[in-house]
Amino acid sequence: MNTTIVAFFNNKGGVGKTSLVYHLAWMYKDLGLRVVAADLDPQANLTAAFLDEDRLEKLWPDGNHHPNTVFGCVQPLIRAIGDIADPHLEYVEDQLSLFPVELALLVGDLSLSGFEDQLSEVWPKCMDSDERAFRVISAFWRIMQNTADRHKADVILMDLGPNLGAINRAALIAADYVVVPLSPDLFSLQGLRNLGPTLRRWRKNWQDRLTQNPADDLELPKGGMQPIGYVVLQHSARFDRPVKAYKRWIAKIPGVYRDAVLDESGDNNISVADDPHCLALLKNYQSLMPMAQEARKPIFYLKPADGAIGAHSSAVKKVYSDFASLAKAIASRIDVKIP
Repeated sequence: MNTTIVAFFNNKGGVGKTSLVYHLAWMYKDLGLRVVAADLDPQANLTAAFLDEDRLEKLWPDGNHHPNTVFGCVQPLIRAIGDIADPHLEYVEDQLSLFPVELALLVGDLSLSGFEDQLSEVWPKCMDSDERAFRVISAFWRIMQNTADRHKADVILMDLGPNLGAINRAALIAADYVVVPLSPDLFSLQGLRNLGPTLRRWRKNWQDRLTQNPADDLELPKGGMQPIGYVVLQHSARFDRPVKAYKRWIAKIPGVYRDAVLDESGDNNISVADDPHCLALLKNYQSLMPMAQEARKPIFYLKPADGAIGAHSSAVKKVYSDFASLAKAIASRIDVKIP
């Protein structure tokens, strides 16, 4: 049985996507699920959030031989000497969560960008029933499923870079569901307008290619990429804009999401608070984020010893509540049962 993959993606960077995946991975772990966090962004920021520099130095030694990363898994394909290699499971240290369930990380790699050209090259070859082309295009999905099988995972959360290149096309084809992180600004809305038509085009193109698979023993992703909603993240850097501008952009989000991503018409006057497609409106975390980064833990695990005292202590509890609600909202839409 294949494990559900949820991609977190927006064509616009800087919206807090990686932080969202990081915190949700810890929250699902806290709620008792077995989670794989898959870092398919060549910038590898999710991996850097989970692991300290000493561990990263061991996983990313000098040169391009990184057997314990996602790039190591695709090396045999890149070198045309075989299929994907067995994935390494990096188990992240427990942070005194409520359930003693391990969290597994599929380690990202800055060298992954070197796979982009090959993914672009083989995409059209799938229409010629080229078996190797299908093995290359489906590599990410098969690596993640192998990782999930070994971890006995309930869900895979996938972090992606903010572009519409060949790496993200192959990664999104692997996704069953897509969550769109947003900021209330012009750039996020333009990213939405680019994202929706692209997802539909990639979905259709992959369905056309699936019929050309020449290998009966090669299981391939279905390419569902079903959008299940968006998350609005408000950052302190955004609050230097006039209130009018903020209200203007946040008011546009429901209509643009419905039109561009869902390709549906509807009431464009609905507010974010009332929009059923809005999974969460996450507030500004002020000084909690740098505090959490310094402590190398999620915001909702911060303790007085980390500096979370007074008003910060109350804010930590609010962040826990916000992420627990978001995690449950996503789980309900992807049919993943929380214990």
